[in-house]
Amino acid sequence: MPAEPPASSNSSALKGGGEPIDALSWSHPAALIARWFGVGLLPSAPGTWGSVAALPCAWAIAYFIAKPALIVAAVALFFLGWWAAERVAAASGIADDSTIVVDEVVGQWLAISAAPLNPAAYVLGFTLFRVFDIWKPWPVSWAERLPGGLGVMADDALAGLYALIVLVPVLRFLGAL
Repeated sequence: MPAEPPASSNSSALKGGGEPIDALSWSHPAALIARWFGVGLLPSAPGTWGSVAALPCAWAIAYFIAKPALIVAAVALFFLGWWAAERVAAASGIADDSTIVVDEVVGQWLAISAAPLNPAAYVLGFTLFRVFDIWKPWPVSWAERLPGGLGVMADDALAGLYALIVLVPVLRFLGAL
């Protein structure tokens, strides 16, 4: 696993129940979730890596449980990610720390929640999500200005919904749905 970025000495950061901490170690639950188990620490393009890492997890949820479970998982992870992003941002002193990639996981899961278990459909969903995540059309651009972990999570969730809105008719046109 890559080395942890230098820690901030932000003593106002709070751990779970409210006790002060100087920084989060990579093994802290909030850091594990926010950085998607270390994926956010990969060099260059952590958002893309987070989106890639979301795909096998999504496939497993859709295959072993059901496609609708992917939406439930995305909503649950949104709230868990909000909490984790708040903790990592407070500990690092960076509002939207680039190592936080749980937001990409949520957005990617939403984007492909209606996709069939087909690699081409997943690649298309991945591509559409990355386009909307980078382009940030309104209200995605507005959502990223929300405070704290909510802003970190909301813009990617909206980008994922935009991608889903485009993906479904494209897949229907192609006869994949």
